[in-house]
Amino acid sequence: MKRPFGYFVHHQGRGHAERCAAIAQALPADRPLIIFCARSDLFPALPQQARIVTIPSLFEPRGDEARTMDHFPTPATLHCAPLGWPGIRKAMAVLTGWFDQADPALMVCDVSAEIAQLCRICSVPQVTVLQHGDRGDAGHRAAYDGAVGLLAPFHAALAQPEWSHSMLERTCFAGGLGVETRVPDRAIARRHLGLSDGQDMILVMSGKGGSGFRQAPLGVGARSRPCARWITIGPVERDWHATEPTNIEHRGWVVDAAEHVAAADLVIASTGNTTCQQILAAGRPWLAIPEWRYFDEQHRKAQALAAAGVACVRPHLPSSAEAWAAALAETHEQHDPAAQRALIEPDPAGMAAAWLEQLAETLWPGVQLQETA
Repeated sequence: MKRPFGYFVHHQGRGHAERCAAIAQALPADRPLIIFCARSDLFPALPQQARIVTIPSLFEPRGDEARTMDHFPTPATLHCAPLGWPGIRKAMAVLTGWFDQADPALMVCDVSAEIAQLCRICSVPQVTVLQHGDRGDAGHRAAYDGAVGLLAPFHAALAQPEWSHSMLERTCFAGGLGVETRVPDRAIARRHLGLSDGQDMILVMSGKGGSGFRQAPLGVGARSRPCARWITIGPVERDWHATEPTNIEHRGWVVDAAEHVAAADLVIASTGNTTCQQILAAGRPWLAIPEWRYFDEQHRKAQALAAAGVACVRPHLPSSAEAWAAALAETHEQHDPAAQRALIEPDPAGMAAAWLEQLAETLWPGVQLQETA
């Protein structure tokens, strides 16, 4: 067997786990993969050579934390490193113990500036997953500068303009990574969802990484376009003052999000990575509304999407009927399905897995094999 790869998976949302699983399925059968995550229930099917090790969360308290040291400031090179948390010590002990026992070929961090730096301190080559956002702070810089490579789960056309040449030349861009990009047949999808021929359907979707869009502005939008059927999937924040018409329906969390996207005539969605890849693959008119995320991740991604000409962007949901009419009209006018679909690679998981394998061979020429995993 080859020396194992390690993989840390952040458990906010599902995108981190889904792209890890996609890479796991694409890796060679003789490459063991040990996945470290605070939740094991996030993952799709994994191959036989992949195993999940559950570790304590690095940022959620368990109740046994000291509360007397919060006044000490966090160093600029770290993001979340409170003092006196036994759970964090346990998680780091599991990782460092595995580093020593397994002698891994490399470790993928998706994502944690602290664990990326821990890998470097422990002399373990690490690959950091690159995300959008204002990440020029010392913590991100330490993670990126200490990485042997960067893995971007999006197309190179969506790179931020300030990313340096030294970053880009170490980056594998894999547009569509972790997302099922085979688009369902539109006519079949519409029949499955109960949509009549010629009926205009506007889809509003948000992922699990946040609390979703607010109900009131969606009601304003639905009233401004009464001939369309509005369907929301994912969370919606309720507003006591919202007055909703009968042409909007909230379906909550669904298992067939891709079918809803395929059936839609226009999509209103935030800019989480999984959501982005699904809409780009389907080539649908897209009104992109970034949600709040750390480091303005979704806002910077929305800027990149607008610059690439693949989405109409607004900073928030329109607040009047006139604003809704203008935004929806602009979304249709700017729509370029060919440009959208061009940002999805034919086999992003295979591309990423091959890159990791080649990187390991470059790092450890002739010494990748071991007797046990």
